[in-house]
Amino acid sequence: MMQADTIFALSSGHGTAGVAVVRLSGPTAVVALSSLCGGKVPTARRAALRTLSDPQTGGRLDQALVIIFPDPASFTGEDVVELHLHGGKAVVEGVLLALSKVEGLRPAEAGEFSRRAFDNGKLDLTEAEGLNDLIHAQTTAQREQALRQMDGELRTLYDGWRGQLLGHLAHLEADIDFPDEDLPDGVSGAVAYNILNVERNISQHIDESRRGMMVRDGFRVVILGEPNTGKSTLLNALARADVAIVSDEAGTTRDTIEVPLDLGGFPVRLVDTAGVRDSDGAIEKEGIRRALAKAEDADFRLVLVQADRWPTVPSAMEKWIDKDSLVIATQTDRLSNDQMFHVEHVKHECAGVVPVSAKTGVGLDALIAKIEEVVSERMAPRETPALTRLRHQQALEVTVDHLKRFQQNAGQDAVLAAEDVRMAVRSIGSITGRVGVEDMLDIVFSDFCIGK
Repeated sequence: MMQADTIFALSSGHGTAGVAVVRLSGPTAVVALSSLCGGKVPTARRAALRTLSDPQTGGRLDQALVIIFPDPASFTGEDVVELHLHGGKAVVEGVLLALSKVEGLRPAEAGEFSRRAFDNGKLDLTEAEGLNDLIHAQTTAQREQALRQMDGELRTLYDGWRGQLLGHLAHLEADIDFPDEDLPDGVSGAVAYNILNVERNISQHIDESRRGMMVRDGFRVVILGEPNTGKSTLLNALARADVAIVSDEAGTTRDTIEVPLDLGGFPVRLVDTAGVRDSDGAIEKEGIRRALAKAEDADFRLVLVQADRWPTVPSAMEKWIDKDSLVIATQTDRLSNDQMFHVEHVKHECAGVVPVSAKTGVGLDALIAKIEEVVSERMAPRETPALTRLRHQQALEVTVDHLKRFQQNAGQDAVLAAEDVRMAVRSIGSITGRVGVEDMLDIVFSDFCIGK
């Protein structure tokens, strides 16, 4: 990306709207604005109404509010101009076309505004990722987590660990460089203990990583059961839409169907699967294989058993009933008048048993409340910010590996021990962008939308 260029893009959403925002950033942003408004450039940081015209043809484009944010006190750290246009398609396209004719301007690439903010020290990588998460947030929990990350909570945590390791590294190197001096205990004393404590804190953070990733990606709830136990009917009832085909014919669902839900402000991905049974059909076998794979990777499972067979649990379902599952006794509307459903304990520990008739709606409120309870317990925010991305986890795992090697080398080879800490510092610094991040910058910012 050429920092000398001035870039522009539509920063608000596409489509007809009351207001559309076009953003420019770079050394000639103010010059470009001047060419659009006939030299009548407003005072910095004050919104002003200006008539915008094509600098080549003189044709009028729009009456817009324009704002100038001079460097370095702008989002990107460069001169930034915002054009608040009327949101009609012809207006936006006309302004973008006019800007493309101005010398020194070019359309922005995906994430380029945020990339420039990072390059100019306005954001670290975790804050940039938090910004991207905020743009894509669809639930309250996702919004709150993204805002915490944008506020620098992860950066503060990781930089704190990095700073501690740098301080300990200084003592280790002093032991190496001045072995005959009367220095405090290094590897064999407090430094080794303190480094072990940092390693424990990082390991605990990794162990809790699933919580933050679930908030970003959604809590995966898989519906599992034999054919004709009402899986697709239950999915439709919970989604309040006909998203899955319902039929009395066994094996109707051949592939997984996923529906996003917002339960109590938390993102949930509800997954319907093929009925599990012995089958000779190649297509149905593949559907069953996928169903079991989804069940294996699920954060939580709804294991369906027909109410008129309760408390008998099909053998194929028994292995899936554990603390991460809820047993759903389905089709309670089919029970005869002389049949009574009793919630009895199953053989294995589970989150509970809920009788439901998806057809009549009986029990659905209780089921939704139970799922919300589980989701809230697993995903509720805590005082310590949550790890939100796989790249953070991988870098921290490398950090822990180096610190464990330090423990092995401490007291035996001071030079190797110090190098282990130095590599740990580099690894944790790569998360925020302190060191060694050039190969990952394009990956981080390519996920951004154009105009951000």
